[in-house]
Amino acid sequence: MRTDPIPTRDGSRQPRESAGPRVGRRGFLLGLSATVALGSARLALAQAPGERRFVVVLLRGALDGLSAVPAYGDPDFAALRGPLALPEPGQEGGALDLGGRFGLHPRLRTLHALYREGEALVLHAVAGPYRSRSHFEAQDLLEAGLADRRLASGWLNRALAAMPSPSPRGGAGEGIGLAVGTGVPLLLRGPAAVRSYAPQGLAQPETDLLARIAALSARDPLLGPAVAEGLRDRGFTAAVLAGQQAAMGGRGGAGQNAFPALAGAAGRLLAAADGPRVAALELGGWDTHAGQVGRLVQPLGALDDGIAALREGLGEHWRRTAVLVITEFGRTVRVNGTLGTDHGTAGAAFVLGGAVAGGAVRTTWPGLAERQLFQGRDLAPTTDLRAVAKGLLRDHLRLSAGALAQAFPGSEAVTPMSGLVRS
Repeated sequence: MRTDPIPTRDGSRQPRESAGPRVGRRGFLLGLSATVALGSARLALAQAPGERRFVVVLLRGALDGLSAVPAYGDPDFAALRGPLALPEPGQEGGALDLGGRFGLHPRLRTLHALYREGEALVLHAVAGPYRSRSHFEAQDLLEAGLADRRLASGWLNRALAAMPSPSPRGGAGEGIGLAVGTGVPLLLRGPAAVRSYAPQGLAQPETDLLARIAALSARDPLLGPAVAEGLRDRGFTAAVLAGQQAAMGGRGGAGQNAFPALAGAAGRLLAAADGPRVAALELGGWDTHAGQVGRLVQPLGALDDGIAALREGLGEHWRRTAVLVITEFGRTVRVNGTLGTDHGTAGAAFVLGGAVAGGAVRTTWPGLAERQLFQGRDLAPTTDLRAVAKGLLRDHLRLSAGALAQAFPGSEAVTPMSGLVRS
């Protein structure tokens, strides 16, 4: 089985099954890694021994954890959040309740259903070990799994390299990798080999470039309406047409629309008997410096729909799956002058899947009183994301202590979090 991207009406590339020769079953058996790029959404796949599936979803641009998971029970929440505060559960447009004190954004209906089914854990006040507010630096450190230095490899690749090879030849870290698309995220770069192949026609202009073209032509009475109409036909949002996409880090639009299709394809590939067992997906559009209430609806919806598609694609194998959803850092607690939030520190993460011991919010809540904020502006971090990742690698993928040390060098003081998956 293989996937070929096909053009869709919004200009993204949607995977479909095909009978062509480019990616064969032998590639999967030897340790397939594949990457597919769809706008700001991207997918990479890798082989691993056993029947457990592991998926990491990177939310690029810094998700505001207090919007995705509002702490409505904190006495300081409503006053600090102002117009960003959702109504409490039970009210019109209110948060979806997580058992008191915390809720989910109403667009995260699939995640809420999984929570109620005991297949979703919500983690709050979590952050990587670094304290950078630069997207690029923080994303590199998040994917490298380090606190203060960058590597050319990612923690998930190093973890795979430490596992026994699924290849009949044996040996740790052996196998052939194949990347289909325009690149492999740092998370999956490293000693586990990944080759590249870009199908003709896969590349498309960055959304930011199209936004700039729309902004430059907006005042032209002939060209402006023509460009705007053409972009609307391709599925771009009003924010893009207004030239505001640059403020979102050049991510969103077509990639968000494509994410559910990409996640569904990932699920089908992971479900194949001789297919990969590990996947990394990326979704942008989270850099909400302005107009956050409206801007968050689309990426939250894409994430939620993508998780639903992933679950459907996996079918019965969902019960053997753990999904880790993380972002590079949180956002400021207070709203800024343009009704958005700026780069912060701690935020929210999710662990989802049929293998997950869910139905709970796990947090050492630091509080939102002035004295409790990190540097007087951010939700204070109380849980290291490396503890979450190490707990999943140890208890779900059954990695040894030595493999965890290889995946996260210098993290001896970070104890893997227990109780994330069912025994």
